[in-house]
Amino acid sequence: MGKLKKLQNGADIRGIALENNDKEVNLTAQEIYYIGQGFIKWIKEEQNNSNQLKIAIGMDSRISGPKLKKTLIESISKTGCFVYDCDISTTPAMFMATVLENYECDGAVMITASHLPYYYNGLKFFTKKGGCENEDIKRIIELATYKQTNEFIRSGKVEKANLIDDYSNYLVKFIRRDVNSKTNYCKPLKGLKIIVDAGNGSGGFFVDKVLKQLGACTDGSQFLNPDGLFPNHIPNPENKEAMKSIREAVIKNNADLGIIFDTDVDRSAIVGDDGLEINRNSLIALISAIILEDHPNSTIVTDSITSTGLKEFIESKGGVHHRFKRGYKNVINESKRLNYEGIESHLAIETSGHAAVKENYFLDDGAYLISKILVKMAQFHEEGRKVTDLISSLKKAKESKEVRIGINKNDFKTYGETVISELEAYVNEVEGWYLSENNYEGIKVFCKENRGNGWFLLRISLHEPLLPLNIESNEIGGIDKIISNLLPYLGKYTDLNIDKLKLNKIDTNN
Repeated sequence: MGKLKKLQNGADIRGIALENNDKEVNLTAQEIYYIGQGFIKWIKEEQNNSNQLKIAIGMDSRISGPKLKKTLIESISKTGCFVYDCDISTTPAMFMATVLENYECDGAVMITASHLPYYYNGLKFFTKKGGCENEDIKRIIELATYKQTNEFIRSGKVEKANLIDDYSNYLVKFIRRDVNSKTNYCKPLKGLKIIVDAGNGSGGFFVDKVLKQLGACTDGSQFLNPDGLFPNHIPNPENKEAMKSIREAVIKNNADLGIIFDTDVDRSAIVGDDGLEINRNSLIALISAIILEDHPNSTIVTDSITSTGLKEFIESKGGVHHRFKRGYKNVINESKRLNYEGIESHLAIETSGHAAVKENYFLDDGAYLISKILVKMAQFHEEGRKVTDLISSLKKAKESKEVRIGINKNDFKTYGETVISELEAYVNEVEGWYLSENNYEGIKVFCKENRGNGWFLLRISLHEPLLPLNIESNEIGGIDKIISNLLPYLGKYTDLNIDKLKLNKIDTNN
């Protein structure tokens, strides 16, 4: 039980599934077997369901996937469940197995570790209500056991399923319907060159099964074949090497748009025809503009590190910007809470690329996010416009930076909380600095022109002994000013590693 508890990573299971030079293996077939049975016990308990359950199981391209999938199918089928083997799939598609016609599963499991190195793997769980929460995972682990019981005495049926085909058809129909082209209903992307970088993850399907079906030219798409060693670059829209790869591909192939997915396709980003990435604040602005056209005055929920320019942009479009805690689950659940309280919120999106739309079950789905953008792109194309015109008024900071400050303490959370709580008094002593009115995590501080002309946010990492420090400035050299005022304060804490802060290297936004 102790081993299983250590595998919980928030609302997921994560562990080391392959031998490597860095970390010890702790996610084997044995752990997978009993976690699978714990999941079935949890569903029966949660739904008060004694009937035969239908469960869908899929995996990303990781090389440990087939072995773990085989074990998981064996474990769950032995409980008497009917199991769909969906083979290589995506995390959003696995949730859709609980709602799509001809599936309507009671639960689904995705075997993935998102963008982490090849030797990791893990599990994400779904029911018709959505993804499991932290407390659900705790209960699943409690119900898992290393001792075989007689509770499950019959074997269920296992059937191969073409879930990714059915999921792709769902996206294609949605795009055709919403574009509603009067000139080419079935091929609304005809005349557009759109390329995909799947990073050898699970997103390669989007080329043949979605884009080509809609008439797009996809020549120049790259790394579409699943390869769990990720030989070209990590499939991660936040990775600089990955973004550089798709940017160069867009320029080389004279594409109208570049799309990049993470490994299991719950995150994505795009690149415009000029090779400039539309990611983080720019991506949030773009999808916000699209959502606000259909739902004026909607509240847009984001994580805490979004820019001042984004807030101004959302408000200029008639929306309300609501900053909340980092963590895609936190952002999505906050948007759900607002709706429950009668405050209309149609979009929850984190700067990492996790985006959930109310109309799509509040599922963080990278392919659905791209589909929403493609609808607007097709409509604009017929008018001789570019989809990037939507964010032409977005103000971008001159400099931005994230520094991850290490905490050399076993009880790092208590130490980090002390650093943050005492920072408030220090800020009040610095002329030209003032605290943000709403701080859902950490402390956000605004800096006037002569004191950095921007803002910074200091918070505690969700899982690691770190204090991430995000800084943004509207002038070249502004971050240096902010850091020079912060260093005397942070330097008092001897168990903080501020070497990276002293070796400041600025990221400039052109």
